[in-house]
Amino acid sequence: MSIISKYVFRQAAGALLLILLSLGGIVWIALALKQLNVVTSQGQDGWLLLKMTTLALPNLLAIIAPFAMLIAVMHTLNRLNGDSELIVLTASGATVWTTARPLIALALLVTMAVGFVNHIGMPWSLRLLREYIIQVRTDLLTQVIQPGRFSTAEKGLTFHIRERTPNGDLRGLIINDTRDKKLSQAYLAEVGQIVKQESGAFLVMTDGHILRRAEDSDAAQIIEFQKYAINLAALDENEPSHVDYKPRERYLDELLNPAPDDKTYHAQPGLFRAELHERFANPLYPIAFVLIALAAVGQAKSTRQNRTEGVILGFVAATGVRMGGLAVNNLVALNPVFIPLLYALPILACIAALALVVHNARPRAGPSRLESLRDVVTTAIGTVITSLLGRLRLARPQPAGPGPATSRSR
Repeated sequence: MSIISKYVFRQAAGALLLILLSLGGIVWIALALKQLNVVTSQGQDGWLLLKMTTLALPNLLAIIAPFAMLIAVMHTLNRLNGDSELIVLTASGATVWTTARPLIALALLVTMAVGFVNHIGMPWSLRLLREYIIQVRTDLLTQVIQPGRFSTAEKGLTFHIRERTPNGDLRGLIINDTRDKKLSQAYLAEVGQIVKQESGAFLVMTDGHILRRAEDSDAAQIIEFQKYAINLAALDENEPSHVDYKPRERYLDELLNPAPDDKTYHAQPGLFRAELHERFANPLYPIAFVLIALAAVGQAKSTRQNRTEGVILGFVAATGVRMGGLAVNNLVALNPVFIPLLYALPILACIAALALVVHNARPRAGPSRLESLRDVVTTAIGTVITSLLGRLRLARPQPAGPGPATSRSR
């Protein structure tokens, strides 16, 4: 790598790191505010809140990293052009590939990082996050809830106990769950115990009733039981009641070869298919975004030429490609026929952007057709505005002048 390439690589890498930390910090703060009830109402310390919010970040890194790469590359190219460095390189005979090679190399590193997070980092962090969520639920029942007081774990989920025995049993247990608007249910048990196993933590209730009431029915269904157990993970409305992991929580081999008796896979095979192919297609976007940035603002321009149009077009194109990828991912979950389109979208974006880079790199005797058309449209709009302003000035009534002087007789 030449001195110029190393310089461009350092500039882009520094900008990427700063932007990635900034975007990650914003997302982390948003997640922390969302999980603030872990400290305020569920009796946990700030360290657990820090760990839970940090573990949720890898799930969003695949979306953040390509856009951070796009912003970093555009910032670097604009800075090089603003300092006339791109102009000097072009005048010395350097081509656009002099700056493109280090940027593409950086994009390849980001691609490998996103692939690592998709296949290893994200499943590991989400599994550990699930364990912390179960721990919070368990601690809420065993330590935080005060006898004789109603405690709300989250909106629509309330606990109450009459007393807690020295061995940890919960007597006079009431759980009211109204999070599902279509079905409200309440658990009443004389005794409740927390049982921890390898498959998870369970609340085992003895001698009680379950009251269920549907939204469209006035009659309540009452179920009497002598012993009833619920998975504490089921107290989270976003978690399934069984111990099977969701597609995003699974490693690559578990997505490729799910167990024959896997209930989650048989219930939602489309989500497994969409998650598997998204993990392979997602790392293509950093490369596509770098090529889009090079096509938009990769050429040297004088300080008199406006580069704002290129920046806006680059952001719009990259956002459209990524939103299209997310939409196709939803279609893949419904029908496997859309799988090739999931890969074709970023690949076609790379090809189109690369073609524009090659086209813009060719020397031209005069302005391009696009620039000529833009100049014609700008001139026409300016002429129309000037004509309208002139007519408005002519149509404006003139103020009345002073009248003829009159003499006063004495």
